[in-house]
Amino acid sequence: MSLVVDTATGTLEAFGQSFRVAIGRGGAVPSAKKREGDGATPLGQWGIEGLLIRPDRMPAPQTPLPWRWLRPWDGWCDASDDSAYNQPVSHPSPASAERLWRADHAYDLILILSHNRHPVVPGAGSAIFWHVAQPDWRPTEGCVAMDRDALWSLLPDLHPGMRMLIR
Repeated sequence: MSLVVDTATGTLEAFGQSFRVAIGRGGAVPSAKKREGDGATPLGQWGIEGLLIRPDRMPAPQTPLPWRWLRPWDGWCDASDDSAYNQPVSHPSPASAERLWRADHAYDLILILSHNRHPVVPGAGSAIFWHVAQPDWRPTEGCVAMDRDALWSLLPDLHPGMRMLIR
């Protein structure tokens, strides 16, 4: 079963329910046109590869997805010319890398989506996640974001091999 994000309406349809989502500040673009730093959410179907959870803010999840606790030194490389591009890294990182341990709550739960992961194409976009929306519902940098409690409620039904369709 796929989870379906309708970028025109800002909704996610999952398990017979509809949820509000935020998408990228750059709107939605075909994945072939996605570029690093454009703020766009890539259209397409993306596998859910795993889950990272902030241990000081969330309990252990009940989910069949592979998961691990987020650590203060965790990062995600966004340097297109680096061999670790669009992969997890540790800080300090020799290349540009987003910090995943944030002061806000956006990354209390991070589901890693498979956009530009197998294979990684330099410059085609990095760190496309499904995570917690900001309280003001502002656009993301290209991710899909939703209410924390709603996202948490879906975890028991998410499983390896499940895909998110962004259209």
